[in-house]
Amino acid sequence: MVRLFAIVYGSVAYLAGFLTLLYAIGFLGGFPVPKTINSGVVSATGTSIIINLLLLTIFALQHSIMARPAFKKWWTQYIPEHLERSTYVLLTAIILTLLYWQWRPMTDVVWHIDSNIGTILMNILFWSGWIILFASTFMTSHTDLFGLRQVFLKFKNLEYQHLEFKISGLYKFVRHPLMTGIIIAFWSTPHMSTGHLLFAAVSTAYILVALQFEEHDLKIFFGEKYADYKRQVSMLLPLKINRD
Repeated sequence: MVRLFAIVYGSVAYLAGFLTLLYAIGFLGGFPVPKTINSGVVSATGTSIIINLLLLTIFALQHSIMARPAFKKWWTQYIPEHLERSTYVLLTAIILTLLYWQWRPMTDVVWHIDSNIGTILMNILFWSGWIILFASTFMTSHTDLFGLRQVFLKFKNLEYQHLEFKISGLYKFVRHPLMTGIIIAFWSTPHMSTGHLLFAAVSTAYILVALQFEEHDLKIFFGEKYADYKRQVSMLLPLKINRD
């Protein structure tokens, strides 16, 4: 029963996490979804800024704190280790759903591209960002990232083994291609509202800060292998570096 619960719980968490990530495409791209970044009841500007910043802060705190090794060590005193990642994914999905639901649109125009060529280019960039994001998850381990591998191993009564450090695909050009894809997708729009700008700017700032903590943890975990990788491959942009 414990193993069966693990695989069901992990599958539900994966589905919730994956669907909320997919919903972000419609939310930011203005596609036919129940709520987009520019739709809904318009509140006073000050109120909208406060609520939207609060929503982004809740996401940032949950996403960063729960990813830290010290928190994981404490957290797994209360939940089984094989459910830790699935719980992280599930809580992320819940908070993203709250963000989509409660986001206050700020519809003043920052820029609007009228030309067909400009619109096409922005849309190409938008979809390229999402393709990079999703492709990156499969270049390490999609199932491990979303917690499926952990619960599947528990279901098979096998011991979990951490992934080996390897450099493949886009990771040969940037250390965090998933984040590169997110930033590209968040900023690429032919119609940039003030609400979208707030979302993109705060999210980008959060990514840049959060990556410093993640890099610190990766260097501790993988040691000199990651230090060498860091010296040779840039963080977010495909720039050739060699820091001997």
